[in-house]
Amino acid sequence: MTKKRRLKIATYNINGINSRLGILTRWLDEFAPDVVGLQELKCTDEAFPHEAIEALGYSAIWHGQKSWNGVALLSRVGVPVETRRALPGDPKLEQSRYIEAAVCGILIGNMYAPNGNPKPGPKFDYKLEWLDALSALAQDLLDSGAPALLMGDFNVIPTDEDVYKPERWLKDALFAPEARERYRELVGQGWTDAIRHLFPDKRIFTFWHYWRNSFQRDAGIRIDHALLSPTLAKKLKAAGVDRTPRGWEKTSDHAPVWVEVEV
Repeated sequence: MTKKRRLKIATYNINGINSRLGILTRWLDEFAPDVVGLQELKCTDEAFPHEAIEALGYSAIWHGQKSWNGVALLSRVGVPVETRRALPGDPKLEQSRYIEAAVCGILIGNMYAPNGNPKPGPKFDYKLEWLDALSALAQDLLDSGAPALLMGDFNVIPTDEDVYKPERWLKDALFAPEARERYRELVGQGWTDAIRHLFPDKRIFTFWHYWRNSFQRDAGIRIDHALLSPTLAKKLKAAGVDRTPRGWEKTSDHAPVWVEVEV
């Protein structure tokens, strides 16, 4: 009989992996996730600090870009078997925003969606086109029937419950009706938003600006998400936001989101 175990999978916008390598390695050591998706590496493939990550027992695949964007998947439960390193249909493939791999029988897509500001304008148009491409891929993943997880920085605030003061974000691309509608349609395909599923009425944030003591006042937004396919959602045991590293010195403005699934 195959023994079941819980797998802890996290997503973390590190906001510059080399400038915050100490933050990342400390968090990996203390929180000990099994699999991690990182966003905003802000480094080339050659500059990715794989030796420091491997020293903690993690295998890694990554897709970098100089100064901007960049995504990676880390695993201490087997080498990630890469299946994609770009979002099909992305109109700007030169931007490193998506990487996908199979780990422990789960297909994991890790993303850094476009911010979209200022709006209106070409950056907002690109955001919507990118989210449309993501929706198409998400449907294909569901149609495959494979246990799948889409996670990362979606740069979308889904509802009023996901923002400290909604009225202050009305002109922001992250809270735009068009972006929120695309997120609703994505989840409506059959994906389970892990945080909202387990905490339907609780205000939970994943990002706090650096200014005006936003973190200390808990004046945040929820833009980092973990979406589970129906077969994987049945195995969801826990989820949350690890706020601890957000309180450290010279840290990212995001906090990691994590889920535990039984495999």
